[in-house]
Amino acid sequence: MNTTEPVTLDASDGVTTITLNRPERKNAIDTEMWHTLSEMLREIRNDPDTRVVVLQGSGDAFCAGADVAKSKHQEHPIPRLRRIGDVASSLFELPMPVIAKVDGVAAGAGANMALACDLVVASSRARFSQIFVKRGLSLDFGGSWLLPRIVGLQQAKRLAMLAEVIDVDEAYRLGMVTWVRPPEELDGFVADLAGQLAALPPIAMAQTKSLLNEGVGIDLPAAIRNEAAAQAVNFATDDAPAAFRSFLDRSDPPSYTGRWSVR
Repeated sequence: MNTTEPVTLDASDGVTTITLNRPERKNAIDTEMWHTLSEMLREIRNDPDTRVVVLQGSGDAFCAGADVAKSKHQEHPIPRLRRIGDVASSLFELPMPVIAKVDGVAAGAGANMALACDLVVASSRARFSQIFVKRGLSLDFGGSWLLPRIVGLQQAKRLAMLAEVIDVDEAYRLGMVTWVRPPEELDGFVADLAGQLAALPPIAMAQTKSLLNEGVGIDLPAAIRNEAAAQAVNFATDDAPAAFRSFLDRSDPPSYTGRWSVR
């Protein structure tokens, strides 16, 4: 990185990349970074040019969690934890796909930050830990909600209660990681994946993400009602007719705009 900013943002070709940039602290997040992340996520949510978000760390780590040492005694824990929770909610609720690019350690809030993303691409040297109890703490950054849904209740209890450091193969087996790649292939794989996602229709993508996130907590009739409402929105964009024409004409996929076609 050519900057000393603790969190950086780069946008290109529909892909917005957020980089946690404190490699000397394994990208542990201090109070200033929580503020910055909160503001960035709010801006990204309303940015029509962002089709995909990539979240990564600089140096040899993804994120070692909250910087407990630096933030100790600086403020009451209630507003600090509220801020952490706001970032967790904002990240999970972004309408566009979010890719976590994990190289090195992802621990505590850093591990749950990766799990809050839609897809996790990890290098073969990545490792994960719900380290909280070994610091005299309980889960945060949405871990109590995310873990059971991803790995199941029993495995979630194992990870949270023992605070093990697990390697990437175990994380993949448990469903915490979507793809594993050698470190030298990580950047290229994520760039290609982000490009594929950015080329797809943004409204249909946002609807799909929302349906899946909500679907795990509702019954089938409610899910079907949500699907019908979402399809009505999709048919009211320029993208669905363009995709149908491309399919019928056997032509190249169109450039999807996400524009509303109802006049």
